[in-house]
Amino acid sequence: MSALFPDAQNSLAFPVSLSEKYRPRTLAGFVGLEKQKKVLSAFAKRPCSCAWLLHGGSGLGKTSMALALAEEMRAELHLIPSQKCNLEAIESVRRMCQYAPMYGKNWHEVLVDEIDSASPAAQLSLLSKLDATDPAPMTVWVFTSNNCDKLEKRFLSRCRVMEFSNYGLRSDLAEFLAEVWKAETGKEGTLDWTRIAKDANSNVREALQALDIELLAA
Repeated sequence: MSALFPDAQNSLAFPVSLSEKYRPRTLAGFVGLEKQKKVLSAFAKRPCSCAWLLHGGSGLGKTSMALALAEEMRAELHLIPSQKCNLEAIESVRRMCQYAPMYGKNWHEVLVDEIDSASPAAQLSLLSKLDATDPAPMTVWVFTSNNCDKLEKRFLSRCRVMEFSNYGLRSDLAEFLAEVWKAETGKEGTLDWTRIAKDANSNVREALQALDIELLAA
């Protein structure tokens, strides 16, 4: 594990992509996203039962930040993957959250990826679970979404909505790519980091995938 990248996973046991190796495991480890890091870090120190909606384009760190939040909250994680959020999944995880968290954890975190692809029945079932009608104790719901067009207004009104954007991220991403290159090769790179960040539309995951190719060509 690199001292420069304390979040980076040790890849000696098996090869992994750069996007996985350098996926942040702590809130402080994200590139840019200063407001999002500040808000969720403060929340992790004083959590309460509520729901968050993290929305914005793909590759900006919404899911990774939700996972990092669970770590910093010491929360037992319940993941409902994209395309799997149906009525049965919601009811099942709600029952699990009725009990005390396991593994020495203090909270439950229910992470629902791409809630905008959830079935209408699942969205409706969430309404009572996100307010005082049928709340799960010591539970934080975190939903990710690429856009809010398909989401019920009643659902949105029950969430703390935080937008993820790549605005202003390019220079931070270019600097990050240069640091990754040096960490991987031990040398200063001569690539145009700003161009790579621009071509990836400041999408961190896409930029790291482009860097994977450059490393193979080096």
